Amino acid sequence: MKNLIVNADDLGWTEGVNRGILEAFHHGIVTSTSLLANGSAFKGGAEAARSAPGLGVGVHLNLSDGPSIADRETVTTLLNDGGEFAGGPESLLLRRARGGLSLSEVENEWDAQIQKVRDTGIAPTHLDGHKHVHMLPGLFEIALRLAKRHGISAIRVSLEASSLRAALSAGSKQRAGVVIKQGVQARGLKLLARDARELAGRAGISTADYFCGIAQTGELTREGVEQLVKNLPDGTTELMCHPGYLDSALQKSDTRLQDSRPNELQILTDTGIRNLVASLGIRLIDYGFVAQEA
Repeated sequence: MKNLIVNADDLGWTEGVNRGILEAFHHGIVTSTSLLANGSAFKGGAEAARSAPGLGVGVHLNLSDGPSIADRETVTTLLNDGGEFAGGPESLLLRRARGGLSLSEVENEWDAQIQKVRDTGIAPTHLDGHKHVHMLPGLFEIALRLAKRHGISAIRVSLEASSLRAALSAGSKQRAGVVIKQGVQARGLKLLARDARELAGRAGISTADYFCGIAQTGELTREGVEQLVKNLPDGTTELMCHPGYLDSALQKSDTRLQDSRPNELQILTDTGIRNLVASLGIRLIDYGFVAQEA
């Protein structure tokens, strides 16, 4: 059986992103999303999620953008002088290696993020990480521990399958330099967390069998998605995506994923792609089904 989870990251980033994700669920192949507890449009994101029965909703654990959810005084090693997260996974990894990142503070912050999502009445289907921060050494174990604590049965393992990355690379509109750079990052994640699925299994937390979308973040093409669907392996695959509408809040926000979001929305709601998935007998699921079948 071939199962496909299509997870739209960044619910709660802006209202335009929220609207786009909801449209990709109702009229496309998106089955799952992950909610940013500290997103500027968190309230609207939570309302959107609750209005869409059947949409799986995870928690998008964050240490890179925006304010903390926990009290600032309790997570000082995670914040800059302005009281916000600053820096991507590379800088966090460097700080971790130098002993400048408190793991207990990471756990406190992520616990607060998960609880904020749960307090809206949402039962999270899974955990994943903004910019894959949950895959960093020591942090993945924290995410597993919090999943158990909050009764969350699944977690994303951001280890991109090379064969699926190759399938997604189809299409002439991709910027080769960006894809190559992100492909290197994907390979780096493999080295950092090659035992992640085994760790999750020992903790009793379910995972997808395959994952893809890192190298093509912001560079998704219709041709690539078509080739992915045609070459989907048996088992469960997660495709990460970032659909949305380019509203004024998104234009003003600190993200490079702007013009790409409406393009991804168009791809994910394409009638031909939807029909292809159906004709190949691919089952569209969310992480809740993965946990049930474990």
